[in-house]
Amino acid sequence: MSRQHTYILGLNTYDHDVSACLLRDGEIAFGIAKERITREKHASGFYKEVVDYCLSAEGITMADVDLVVRNCYILPVPEMEDRLIFQDMPGFLPEHERGTARSHPLFRNHTNKVAAISHHLAHAYSAFAPSPFEEGVVMIVDGVGSYRADVDEPFPGDDASPLARESESYYKFSGTKLECLKKVWMEPERGFLSDEFYNMPGLGAYYSRASTYVFGDWNKCGELMGLAPYGRPDAIPPMLQFENNKLTVPRWTPELNQPYIMDSPGKWEDSPSMRHWEDLAWRVQDDTERVLLERARWLRETTGAKNLCIAGGVALNCVANGRIARETGFENVWIQPAAGDDGIAIGCAYYGHLVIQQKPRGFEMKHAYVGRPYADAEVEEATQRFFVKPQINVVRSSEVYKETARLLADQKVIGWFQGRSEFGPRALGHRSLLADPRRAEMKDILNSRVKHRQPFRPFAPIVLKERADEIFEGKGDSPFMLMAKPVAPAWRDKIPAVVHVDGSARVQTVDEETAPDLYYILKEFEALTGVPVLVNTSFNIKGEPIVETPRDAMACFLTTGIDHLVMHDTIVSKNKAHRFINPVLQVYSDVTNLVRSTTAA
Repeated sequence: MSRQHTYILGLNTYDHDVSACLLRDGEIAFGIAKERITREKHASGFYKEVVDYCLSAEGITMADVDLVVRNCYILPVPEMEDRLIFQDMPGFLPEHERGTARSHPLFRNHTNKVAAISHHLAHAYSAFAPSPFEEGVVMIVDGVGSYRADVDEPFPGDDASPLARESESYYKFSGTKLECLKKVWMEPERGFLSDEFYNMPGLGAYYSRASTYVFGDWNKCGELMGLAPYGRPDAIPPMLQFENNKLTVPRWTPELNQPYIMDSPGKWEDSPSMRHWEDLAWRVQDDTERVLLERARWLRETTGAKNLCIAGGVALNCVANGRIARETGFENVWIQPAAGDDGIAIGCAYYGHLVIQQKPRGFEMKHAYVGRPYADAEVEEATQRFFVKPQINVVRSSEVYKETARLLADQKVIGWFQGRSEFGPRALGHRSLLADPRRAEMKDILNSRVKHRQPFRPFAPIVLKERADEIFEGKGDSPFMLMAKPVAPAWRDKIPAVVHVDGSARVQTVDEETAPDLYYILKEFEALTGVPVLVNTSFNIKGEPIVETPRDAMACFLTTGIDHLVMHDTIVSKNKAHRFINPVLQVYSDVTNLVRSTTAA
């Protein structure tokens, strides 16, 4: 098979969200983030697992790969790997991976088969190369990109220092050609070694600074976005200065003196600083939206473009994305599902295809389902494992969609495992928890039984594409759950479990061509209830990655309050013995790993 195809491997390496994307003849064959394999959220370190996953799924070896393109935003990959030889950097290469790295054929590989590119360039190729547009513009906004000295692309002249970092980049494209129109840099910032990034004067860094202030974690920007509608408008004055398309991000002052301290007593939800945190979240979200809207309008007016592609970590801000789509005058806005740093692997691979190999574009990313398939035999094996089999009843159904819809209408929480896993941070209906949106208390049920998330965080709806414009305001598809839209007033009381406090919802539109399993379950649920909407949240518990394998799904099912697990055409239910066996298993330090690893009976 390998002799009939051209293969390019794209890699995001070493820091958070290590990932791989394998192109076969210019089309995405497989893609995976390391966290799905190792079960460590936002996994960093070496990239052997993701490489092996993609090659095994395709049935090839490294010898069959024609080109490898890599990125690491910290330093160029060759320099990063040289430093890892003589520096102890456990956050980027832990001790247990050092031997593996040194013996791997890609580590410190300087042949013409292996290339490296800079960070925003990789984001840009991930944004436009698999898009449906022949021409348009690209907006890249993230926390921090490459040093100016390490940027591989031509860009308009400026007076930034060599140690300034990428914050924003703007491009236009036509066919395979990409041209940088503007870059916004962040100069180095003094600070503690651990906080230099989010104290830098950039838009994405500013959002991460607020996330750290409120949650004690720079990478909880999604939670900050969810908290923002609870804040009081303008209780805190604007914190960004933005005039004549020039952004100034000032240092914070000691007046912001209520940071979340991770070791403080009591629960986060009970903090006396909650009102302040809500107000700050509102301000930071409003500041961010204001800048992004002006940047997008400038980009449209400068170029006359009709089509906009967005990537970078800030592209995961679905509230801002929805406003950009509705308010900036572009006819089309497209955001690929792995818009954050896991999607860097896509951009690296397409840079190799379009620039290094000089091949034409021809692939459109219509869905995110690029994980490897799991056979029915693997599903069956997961149900027959030693500690699993006594706790469950297993039924294969020829009418699995109808049966599942009936359970959902009966207020059951369903673990839904179908086909190939999604690439990116959103569960898009192949590794999802599904529930009935018609009861407001379903949000609390999901949180208490499975998710254990902060109560302010909303759950997202999936909706039949042909009914979306009736239920949600603002035309346009949202297949990757990256657009927030107002819920039509007539529908807010019909689907309260997915309506956020501000009347919005983070929508995923579903069609039969790209997501048939999800489409059929929605159709069956609509036939029963008249509502073509379901709650869709990721199949995991708080702090864990989304499940990848049937064993992962079974472990989550047995150790949470999920009522039924549907894998392919198999419906799994807990029996009476589960109430006695599972508490016994809880004495183990990690019951989830025990369920995953025990041998079959």
